[in-house]
Amino acid sequence: MAALDDIEPRLRVLMLAGLAGEAGPYRRLLDELSGLLRAYYARRAPPGIDAEDLVQETLIAVHTRRATYDAGQPFTAWAYAIARYKLIDALRRGRAHLRAPAEEADALFVPAGAEAAMAARDLERVMASLPARTRELIRDVKVVGLSTREAAQKHGMSETAVKVAVHRGLKSLGGKYGGSIAHED
Repeated sequence: MAALDDIEPRLRVLMLAGLAGEAGPYRRLLDELSGLLRAYYARRAPPGIDAEDLVQETLIAVHTRRATYDAGQPFTAWAYAIARYKLIDALRRGRAHLRAPAEEADALFVPAGAEAAMAARDLERVMASLPARTRELIRDVKVVGLSTREAAQKHGMSETAVKVAVHRGLKSLGGKYGGSIAHED
């Protein structure tokens, strides 16, 4: 099997080609995905649950829900979510228990960093309502880790203006999403 870092780009390209109506790449996607799913379910499906049935259910779900795939996001994270829900459904139907701790359920075939990609996607959605400069400042100071001084130099602003913009942006998000902001000195 290919290295995990190679899987995401390859599967994503095949999925996009399939969405564009190319049957050959889409068939290769389903073939490769079926092998990854077999390995995933073999490690996680308890006795009494047919892993091959789960593979087929997941492939059908990927096919029927392919229009919901957001081309700007990692394909493996999207497919993983479907696989995970199919496993949970099977466990509920069979009243079975996982052989592996639930914490390990995130290790389908998602490359390292996929969780970070999902968090980045969620962060972008949350911050989309903010003005572009405020988004950039919050990202630079709170995500990237630039100091207020570095962000001020980067954006041609005073340190005070950066602090105020970041504070107001976070306060706006807190009001919208029910959170609170951490005050820094």
